[in-house]
Amino acid sequence: MKIADVRVVVTCPGRNFVTLKIVTDEGVHGVGDATLNGRELAVAAYLRDHVAPALIGRDPSRIEDTWQYLYKGAYWRRGPVTMTAIAAVDTALWDILGKVAGLPVYKLLGGRSREGVTVYGHANADTTDQVLAEVARYVELGYRAVRVQTGVPGLASTYGVSGDKMFYEPADAALPTENVWSTAKYLAHVPTVFARVRDEFGPTLRLLHDVHHRLTPIEAARLGKSLEPYALTWIEDPVPAELQEGFRLIRQHTTTPIAVGEVFNTVWDCETLIREQLIDYIRTTVVHAGGITHLRRIFDLAALHHVRSGSHGATDLSPVCMAAALHLDLAIPNFGLQEYMRHTPETDAVFPHGYHYDGGYLHPAETPGLGVDIDEDLAARYPYRPAQLPVNRLEDGTVHSW
Repeated sequence: MKIADVRVVVTCPGRNFVTLKIVTDEGVHGVGDATLNGRELAVAAYLRDHVAPALIGRDPSRIEDTWQYLYKGAYWRRGPVTMTAIAAVDTALWDILGKVAGLPVYKLLGGRSREGVTVYGHANADTTDQVLAEVARYVELGYRAVRVQTGVPGLASTYGVSGDKMFYEPADAALPTENVWSTAKYLAHVPTVFARVRDEFGPTLRLLHDVHHRLTPIEAARLGKSLEPYALTWIEDPVPAELQEGFRLIRQHTTTPIAVGEVFNTVWDCETLIREQLIDYIRTTVVHAGGITHLRRIFDLAALHHVRSGSHGATDLSPVCMAAALHLDLAIPNFGLQEYMRHTPETDAVFPHGYHYDGGYLHPAETPGLGVDIDEDLAARYPYRPAQLPVNRLEDGTVHSW
């Protein structure tokens, strides 16, 4: 069996997605997600111009060899564009392997380590009273874990809060919109929100909060300490992760668990954080960290250091990536949580899939491969639309981490 055709499909059924479809000379095909929010066309061009021609004629079962070929062979290693492209190829090859073997991918990864994949949803609203109602809605849907984000008094807009509560999409304009930020107002407000949520929903609901890289280490330490009475499962991305020594300072001051890594691309981005046990959850994901093959390496390293998975799962990850994530989540021993933002009906139609939600858990399809596909004819009805992520500024106009 050889790879005979490689196609890159760009579609926008409500938001932009890039999908790689690999077809063998025996007619078996596999799909991989290649979406990089706000930079989709860069990955599409990388795949179309550089990767696809090099795959023709290769044995699709040589997944590890192909991964090394694309990573080491490019010379310019790592980075989000390269690793997203590699992830798409890797995921599609796992899909093909499962179909040829007649097995769902999780069985090729060692079989079940659990019956279902615990997911968390996003409760967001402008005010605390409104977010309590949103948390209640997720609890009624059976969720055991909820991320809580609210507006900050005195700020016109805040990351994670949107008018559309189920399908939050931050890439909201062809050119970046601009938000205004105040750390002081934020730090004063957030503990009051979680005091209300915990009082309303009791001690067992798992609560999470995304800081989104906006604090310094000592500010993050202060936040973590102020949230300790409310027993959060994690605070996410408390500081920009380029200076990883900063996490040591956070650790010295708070026992609130830390999750980080949705912007990481390789195991080398998080090796120090994991090995020195400076984090509790690693949030790297299939599409941005080199596919199933490389993300498994990250999770294996994490398992040795009491770090659990908490993979990114926002709406900019297509159902192809979500399906792949669920197979890996089901197999690894150190699973923690899986983010799950539901897709629009239009997206679900373009990407027919067999995974399903039931009572707080997601379950992957039991069909051979990943259990997901792309309807190319339907995808063609939704052309690409330019959309970029916002830029963040302090109240004095200084550009700040978004």
